[in-house]
Amino acid sequence: MNAPPLKILHVFRAPLGGLFRHVLDVARGQAERGHDVGIFCDATTGGARANDVFQELSRTLTLGITRVPMSRYPSLTDLKAQYEAISLRKRLEPDVVHCHGSKGGVYGRVPALFAPRRRYVTAYTPHGGSFNYKPGSREHRIYMGVERLLEPATDMFLFESRFIAGRFEACIGHMPRTDHRVVLNGISEAEFEPVDHADASFDLLYLGELRAAKGVDTLIQALALLRKRDDLAPRILIVGSGPDEALLRGMTVSQGVADQCVFEPPGPIRRALAQARIMVIPSRAESLPYVILEAAAAAQPLIATDVGGIGEIYGPQHRHRLIPADDVGVLADAIRAMLARPEAERQREAADLADNVRQHFRLDTMIDGVLSAYRDALQARRR
Repeated sequence: MNAPPLKILHVFRAPLGGLFRHVLDVARGQAERGHDVGIFCDATTGGARANDVFQELSRTLTLGITRVPMSRYPSLTDLKAQYEAISLRKRLEPDVVHCHGSKGGVYGRVPALFAPRRRYVTAYTPHGGSFNYKPGSREHRIYMGVERLLEPATDMFLFESRFIAGRFEACIGHMPRTDHRVVLNGISEAEFEPVDHADASFDLLYLGELRAAKGVDTLIQALALLRKRDDLAPRILIVGSGPDEALLRGMTVSQGVADQCVFEPPGPIRRALAQARIMVIPSRAESLPYVILEAAAAAQPLIATDVGGIGEIYGPQHRHRLIPADDVGVLADAIRAMLARPEAERQREAADLADNVRQHFRLDTMIDGVLSAYRDALQARRR
């Protein structure tokens, strides 16, 4: 007999980046499988792109999309947002409250602390979040204290990478004492279509947020080193937005490479990939980044740092290609070497990595794994 459909509410803060992509993929997949799905998130971030996505998605999610103002850091705004979250949960009576990211984890799990006999289950996917935030700092210790406090209110931990599962154990001191499992991020079959670079006008591409953790400053310094040391001036398209955009634009001027750099706001990834022959991701910290998954699946030649779960995407056969983070000289050498390689050789290497991603990071596997975890958690709670 088929299991009855579930009522699922996804709770997170910002409709941005890989976390947002993950929620959209999971929510769409669950709705396609006949479940009633809703979203609760911030109303002040995401811009026009998030608005367009939500407008399209509103026809699919039967529990609706609720957006209220939320702050990134603790503030009085949290009280109103928490009240709205509690009111929504009472009205919808979901079977599952799936929390994503640190702030979503607070909104979704604090009420569960005071409802030990609740009928719904709480699932939590950290997505890096506070586990990657300034390790060793006072703020990090506070955030880990909150994570320890909320652990008993969590019926199911769903780690999207083995790396984040390991970060939990290292930061909290043990693996979760409630049910937990790794369900890897996955991408759709359509994303394995190789990108056509016939009209590419850039040598390099950076795609992602413009903030310190992404290491874009290291990339700009590497471009300056290549120009001074090797008389190389590859053109680069920098696609993204974030708090450091003005700083990074100014840095291209001070480093003497502004004429090589073109900045564009976020847009469809495949359109960006088609404009450049090589993508460079110089991150200092990551979880399991979708931008690497999508680029690797599309057979885009890549230069990336060995941080977070990127090594899981590359796998044991390809991990040696990753470079250390925060090393301008190594990054410059990697760019020079990649530019010098024949196009056919770069494409063969990219195709091999795409095959590895196809084997281990499938969208259907991710959606089915999440739903299976919900069912197990519900069964345990009802017992």
